[in-house]
Amino acid sequence: MDSPTHSLPSLFKQLGLPNDPSDIEAFISTHSPLPAQLKLADASFWSSAQASFLREEILEDADWAEIVDQLNVLLRG
Repeated sequence: MDSPTHSLPSLFKQLGLPNDPSDIEAFISTHSPLPAQLKLADASFWSSAQASFLREEILEDADWAEIVDQLNVLLRG
């Protein structure tokens, strides 16, 4: 059975953020690059609920982990 696949827009929607491509691009431009030593979930621009969600998805290698990793890469560029 294949695991669910999530997109970057669906992750932004899950986080309660605007999820149009231009909004996503603006978010990434505004908040990147993240310092190499800073974990994605520890960035200051997340609410506590958003940070918890990101942290849990990565720690549990859950459904959203792959797209959270993609966002992490985008914010480091």
